[in-house]
Amino acid sequence: MKKSDINIEVHLDEQNIPEKIAWSATDITSQGKQEVKAMTLAFWDGSEQGTLKMDLWNKEMEVHEMKRFAIEVISGLASVIRNATSDEIMAMDMENMCDGLAKRLEQEMKSGQ
Repeated sequence: MKKSDINIEVHLDEQNIPEKIAWSATDITSQGKQEVKAMTLAFWDGSEQGTLKMDLWNKEMEVHEMKRFAIEVISGLASVIRNATSDEIMAMDMENMCDGLAKRLEQEMKSGQ
C-alpha cells in the first residue's frame, strides 16, 4: 500500500496567533513547503457522527480574502457532494449560494466596505 504524508507547520506569535502557515506533502513534486495565508481541515468521525475541524489564518489575511476563501471552500464542497453522492440538486444549491456570495463580495469591494 502506498503512503503519503501531509505536514502542516504553524508559526505562532507570543499570543499564539498564527504568523506563518506552511504545508508540504510527500506526493507533491514542487520543492519544499508551500506558504499559505489560511487553511481549513476537516475530518469525519464516523463513530461520533460529527466533524472534527481546524481553521487557521495568519495575521496578513485580509477580510475580503477570508470571504473569498470561504466561498471557494463551499464551492469545493459542492463538488464533493456531486462526486461522492451524485446529489445534483444539493450541489447546485451550494453553487448558487456561492454565486450570490461572490456577487455580494464583489459589490462590497467596489463600494470600499
